[in-house]
Amino acid sequence: MSLGLTLPPQHRIFAAFAVHAIGMGSIFPRMPDIKAAMGVGEGTLGFSLIGLPVGTLIALTFAAPILERIGFRKSLMTLLPLVTAAYAIAIHAMNPLGFFLLLIPVGLLIGCVEIIINVEADRVEALIEKRIMNRAHAFWSIGFFGAGLFGASMAHLGVSPQLQLALMVVFSVMAVTLFLGKFHPAPTRVSEDGADKPRFARPTWSILVLVSVTVSVMLMEGAGIDWSAIYMRSVFSSGPFMAGSAVAIVALSQAVARYFADGFVDKHSPSGVARFTLWILAAGIICVFLSLSPLISLIGFGLIGIGTSVIFPLAVSAAAQRTDRSSAVNVASLVQIAFTVFLLGPPLLGYVAEHLGIQWAYGIGLPLALLSIVTAGALGNTKK
Repeated sequence: MSLGLTLPPQHRIFAAFAVHAIGMGSIFPRMPDIKAAMGVGEGTLGFSLIGLPVGTLIALTFAAPILERIGFRKSLMTLLPLVTAAYAIAIHAMNPLGFFLLLIPVGLLIGCVEIIINVEADRVEALIEKRIMNRAHAFWSIGFFGAGLFGASMAHLGVSPQLQLALMVVFSVMAVTLFLGKFHPAPTRVSEDGADKPRFARPTWSILVLVSVTVSVMLMEGAGIDWSAIYMRSVFSSGPFMAGSAVAIVALSQAVARYFADGFVDKHSPSGVARFTLWILAAGIICVFLSLSPLISLIGFGLIGIGTSVIFPLAVSAAAQRTDRSSAVNVASLVQIAFTVFLLGPPLLGYVAEHLGIQWAYGIGLPLALLSIVTAGALGNTKK
């Protein structure tokens, strides 16, 4: 007999997104402490973080057929606690090279979970005949907000990052048992049954167009998460709680926008809503780049959260609904690039921050936001 709550399928996938984000996001509010403990600059810390996208890209390229063979239930129940356990191990690294190497398995695990939960969200949409992708990602943002707030509080109280992440392993095991103990994957879409399933998630031309829409969003979302706490410390000498709160503000504003976005998408079309939020993203980038006060910066981070809220979920839905290949392969081929930008971009922005100033880590996102506005039509103009 399976332990856990009995929930509707959409609520269970919401829980999976939230639990994943809490485990994945716990380390980011502690980046200033990690940087200080290693005694390195933004550039060196940034390149250490490349271990995450290295592992993630490997998983997103190769893992989709393996995960389908093992089964989504068994994989998800195992992988979610392992993400937090791998982070808890990585945080003990004493130097940038060790941190880089220990983050590679974290990235592998994250990539596998991303495939499962995004494909499952699309299949649940088909099962219940209702759009839930943005709301599912809202719960990811809610989870990240909780992780940011918890991390900021632990930093304020002087709790070590090592103890904090060890506690997250316990939380993850309990949450997976409670919310996913009775998880059973939704049936595959009809369009998937006869589709070819290549070994590698090679992006097609249509997937690359979707990537061009997401690149600014993934870069700025990653920058908002990875560097916002260090930005507040470096630019305004903010305390640990204020610095960590910047991470939480990005996630909270993103969560609120995603939670209500599906109704607007049904009414105004994916591309219409996308262009509106991308203009908000551009405004947030300008606020952070030109800010003269902590308040303006926090407002800017809030706008970045709203501006990055819907593009990736809409792109995932567009990829999953294509019929040329299975949804798992199409989602993996999109996510492997977009998520790598999310993880690889901020480390590279660390190099920019160290040599030009941390404000430029955000300023270079403005022309990319304009590119996304131009290509947003690839998300579709269909209203429900």
